[in-house]
Amino acid sequence: MKINQISFQLFTCRDLLTDSAAIAKTLKRLRTIGYTAVETARTPVSDVELSKIIREEGMVCSSSGQNAETIQNNPQEVLENLHALGCDIVMHSWPAGLDYTSAESLQAFIARLQRSGEFLRKAGKTLTYHNHHKEFKKLGGKTILEQVFDQIPPEVMKAEVDIYWLQYGGGDIQSWIERLAGRLPIIHLKDYQITSEDVPYFAELGNGTLNLPKIIAAAEKAGCKWFVVEQDICPGDPVESLAQSFRHLQEIAEK
Repeated sequence: MKINQISFQLFTCRDLLTDSAAIAKTLKRLRTIGYTAVETARTPVSDVELSKIIREEGMVCSSSGQNAETIQNNPQEVLENLHALGCDIVMHSWPAGLDYTSAESLQAFIARLQRSGEFLRKAGKTLTYHNHHKEFKKLGGKTILEQVFDQIPPEVMKAEVDIYWLQYGGGDIQSWIERLAGRLPIIHLKDYQITSEDVPYFAELGNGTLNLPKIIAAAEKAGCKWFVVEQDICPGDPVESLAQSFRHLQEIAEK
């Protein structure tokens, strides 16, 4: 992993992004820390305006988290947003419309993902599936996540593994990265820690229990190109949490 392969998920800073000026101020702080790429999330401004701010603050858009229902049902709109942002990777961030207890619902969900993935692939874009913990529920003897990736061809949909939610859901991070070799262009880096009351929480990279050097090395071997820092909940200023995580990745990155 090289420094210029490190991105961050804008959702981490969601409470700071009240308008275009606030977005620009936040990105400027993160650029000063050393981040050169951002994975977008929903903001109060259009993707056209967001792209302009990203460029003006000296960054690139590594990837974009778009609304899951829009991805499933209106990939043309997603394509237009990706063109506006100047990026090729879209993240499907949540299994919208899925009934976790219904095999019929799962098959319909997979069919929607496959249609959108094929549409975006033909347009030169890449659909990736971002996991949470709920996809580790079993349906018909196999986890939902296994069925999603087993049934959709690698060329149609790739993965954006979230290592915190893999750990939380009971999956084996190393095994999943190896399983997804060749279809893992991007990964969400988070750290996992437990409070004194035995409650798991999101930690800054290096402050948790996950073996990040080993995970990053495995992801590189699997073909990963972007390493996205995200912290769903921060103890204070999210920019400071992202700064701590970046400093830790600097220690791991190629010198």
